Amino acid sequence: MGAVHRSGSGDRASVRRRARERAVQFLFGLDFTAYDWEAAIDPFWESNPSQPRVHEYAERLIRGVMDDLPALDARIAAAVENWNPVRVGRIERNVLRVALVEMLSFPDVPPRVAINEAVEVARRFGAEEASRFVNGVLDRLRAEWGEADPGETSPDANGGNPVDSA
Repeated sequence: MGAVHRSGSGDRASVRRRARERAVQFLFGLDFTAYDWEAAIDPFWESNPSQPRVHEYAERLIRGVMDDLPALDARIAAAVENWNPVRVGRIERNVLRVALVEMLSFPDVPPRVAINEAVEVARRFGAEEASRFVNGVLDRLRAEWGEADPGETSPDANGGNPVDSA
């Protein structure tokens, strides 16, 4: 008997996990350059070929991060009490950015799923304590939002600029 290919939620979950990983890899690499992200994306895909669905979801994540980068970074800075935001590692910062984009702008991704996925990506790419750090920051943000829509912002969270949740 051959392997059975399922196209259910398990397949979608693995596509999205790989897309999250690719988005973090791209954003991490971008942190070391002065390149325009839109100019750098095609060479990235040439060096890192991926399935079309991985490619598509990763680009949605990347675009979401790049479109709202200052607001995302302001949210992260506000949530990392006792840490200088500059000291947050590049891997961790990009994992947090990707998770926040999903939490704020992807209504089909429950916040708890975005957090769990971020923890797994941080565990794979980050330092030993990265997954715990990412979990703590994202849990703090989720708790601050409470029952409110995480896309609603306060001036303290992002300098008064609303995050586009479209």
